[in-house]
Amino acid sequence: MAHRDTGTGAVLEKMMLPALERGGYSCHAQVRNGTRLGGGTHFVDIVAEKGGQKLLISVKWQQVSGTAEQKVPFEIICLEDALRSGEYQRALVVLGGDGWKLRDFYVAGGLDDYLKLSGKVEVLTLEASIGRANMGKV
Repeated sequence: MAHRDTGTGAVLEKMMLPALERGGYSCHAQVRNGTRLGGGTHFVDIVAEKGGQKLLISVKWQQVSGTAEQKVPFEIICLEDALRSGEYQRALVVLGGDGWKLRDFYVAGGLDDYLKLSGKVEVLTLEASIGRANMGKV
């Protein structure tokens, strides 16, 4: 599978892969996952599989204040849409870096009051996701 140039997010992706593999997951990076809402190709950063369960993982890096913050709700909506296919059971959005103003809001489920969600997309910090991946419990 070909890698796209995703800038600093690629570093975060490469941090996640060894932890997932240590936890017993087989992984594929930069997987084309159909079409995003409104058009355009949807690539998911990582597809992790273990025990017949497939997990979509989107990683977002925010080193300084910027636009990644605004992309999180749309990414959650796109992942919810991807889960409707039935091919994947759950999805994660992993937030890394120190530039987030809304990280705590997102991780605590702050969007639940604003979006109709299935409960199958979870937002985690980088530290929490690495810890769970290492233990094979993503």
